Amino acid sequence: MIAETVCSAVAAAGLGIAAVTAYRKRFLAATRIAAYSLVPLGLVMTGVVDWLADTAFSPTAWAGFGVLGLSWVLFSTTRAVERRRGGTRKERRAAARGARQEAVAPTASAPSLGPAARTPATRPAGKTGATGSAADDFSDIEAILKKHGI
Repeated sequence: MIAETVCSAVAAAGLGIAAVTAYRKRFLAATRIAAYSLVPLGLVMTGVVDWLADTAFSPTAWAGFGVLGLSWVLFSTTRAVERRRGGTRKERRAAARGARQEAVAPTASAPSLGPAARTPATRPAGKTGATGSAADDFSDIEAILKKHGI
């Protein structure tokens, strides 16, 4: 009963302020003030204020809000854990299968080391063995240094 009276008084005061604002030729501001002042009156007339008052003093309603809050916390926690792990169980299994299949090509006989790798066939014929590969590396370095004029 008190809430309805307060809301009605707020609406009446707001409409009074809107009238004064309109008298000062500020019609846009007066319309906005009138709109805001009619909101509490509309809430009283629709029964929302009664519902809020009943809810605020009801232990069952507060327990319901607690259950909803707990549900939200559990849902948020599971979503955060799922993001850290990388998706659902189905998605993780599919990713693991895909990674196993992509690890080695079915027709590959030896691992490919990329275009920079040298095979024994591409080395010069005169240099073989362990000393040949070290000399080969130094000859590459010498070629680079000569190219830059060092």
